[in-house]
Amino acid sequence: MAVYRKDIRVKRFPVVERGGSHYEDIAGLALDNSINHLNHCYKSKLCGAEGAVEFRDGGVYTYDNHGKRYLDCLGGYGIFNVGHRHPKVINAVKAQLDQVCLHSQDLLNPWAAHLASQLAAIAPGDLQYSFLCNSGTEAVEGAIKLARLYTKKTEIISTKNAYHGVSMGALSATGRDVFRKPFEPLLNGFTHVPFGDIEAMEAAITPETAAVILEPIQGEGGINVPAAGYLRKVRQLTKKHGVLLILDEVQTGMGRTGRMFACDHEGVVPDILCLAKALGGGVMPIGCFMSTSKIWKVLEPNPSIHNSTFGGNPLACTAASACIEVLLEEHLPARAAVMGNYFMRKFNELKDKYPGFIADVRGMGLLIGLEWTSKELREKVQVELFHRGVLVAATMNANRTMRIEPPLIITESQINLMIETLEGIISEITEEELVELNAEAAAEIKASKKAKAAEPKVRRRRVACPRYGMKLVLAPVKKGKKKDASKKKGNKLKAEPSKNAKGGKKSKKGAGDKSKGRK
Repeated sequence: MAVYRKDIRVKRFPVVERGGSHYEDIAGLALDNSINHLNHCYKSKLCGAEGAVEFRDGGVYTYDNHGKRYLDCLGGYGIFNVGHRHPKVINAVKAQLDQVCLHSQDLLNPWAAHLASQLAAIAPGDLQYSFLCNSGTEAVEGAIKLARLYTKKTEIISTKNAYHGVSMGALSATGRDVFRKPFEPLLNGFTHVPFGDIEAMEAAITPETAAVILEPIQGEGGINVPAAGYLRKVRQLTKKHGVLLILDEVQTGMGRTGRMFACDHEGVVPDILCLAKALGGGVMPIGCFMSTSKIWKVLEPNPSIHNSTFGGNPLACTAASACIEVLLEEHLPARAAVMGNYFMRKFNELKDKYPGFIADVRGMGLLIGLEWTSKELREKVQVELFHRGVLVAATMNANRTMRIEPPLIITESQINLMIETLEGIISEITEEELVELNAEAAAEIKASKKAKAAEPKVRRRRVACPRYGMKLVLAPVKKGKKKDASKKKGNKLKAEPSKNAKGGKKSKKGAGDKSKGRK
């Protein structure tokens, strides 16, 4: 007979009385609760060490629970394009709370339909239909499924260092092993080519390629801006081979780069467009993927083949609708272009003045990458910026690069404040400190070059494929000692009839060797 010990532990259910001071109450417990119930990493994060809890925000500033003000040059990784708590977006959501919060799913949802019509009006070309979801990774998942469903093909071409999300389909398109390796095997049929290399992309296309998925500017890859004309060449290439083009504008869309969508800079119209982040006006989470009437028809036989419970809910849709109206009414895409040019000019002045610190400045509009000469230097500067009230962060796939993504409403004087704070930090770092900070990076680069030089060289051959009218890249062949031809063909040679055998009979030795060859 088994006897089980009764569990006499009693769990305490935390309750907070909502009222004037309830936010202060939960803010006081935020660090402990984050460490114990979200992730242990919070004990090593800078905000955790400082005990800084996000308390309120507005415009381009956020404030912690100690009353300290931060100039937000991170923008929640690109969600606050219209600023923190824009009055029009806040009021739209508040009004909707008094009417319908979440939809019943059975009756028509007017806000989803209205938002879809607004998206069709501002989207490039003939993109007409939208599927509304909750995030960027969901938008990418849906886009991949739509491409496969429409083309009845399975292969997708992405780029190295790309970031498309971390759910299984989006992760398969993401081009960084640090995210991919722990979850392999991922979806089959994904190929990654160098970003900006149109020849590599053409070589990767096969008769089974359904789509190319691309960020117009790689965000997490280090704010990598391709050469002018690259996006247009990709569009021409996909049309030539009958392949769909999916543009992931989750981070570059909604005015961030100086146009409503980054593809507008080159007049490119994708087959499928993915949006999220700033679409919710910095108030509600929402994403979507859009396509043409022709492609959307594939969903008509079974409209619920791809669906979402919370996607397109009235609260998120009313926030997104108000956000689009603010972007248009306040001319924020154009403002992003002007303020972005000013920011870039100031950063380049710092780069010229302090060449041992800043390696590169790149970007478009208010999506800017500041590459430092080492990861350690970037970390030191980032920590000091935090202490002095400026929020920035690194890009996930390029740890020497600092991303600058402020709200599009940032002013020239606020940019000057950030630049002056940054220069103050740089000027305080001594030559000895700089050498020490950059030493580890130099050692890493040297080791990487040495490892690359030690790798066996490979020879790639391109051959014309007359059937499909394209160039194919044959599998790389490692250079080294050639195998003995006699060993390679030994079984076949030994299996032939012995010349010494009479009457055309095979020798016993030959027969025995033939049986071995079959094995």
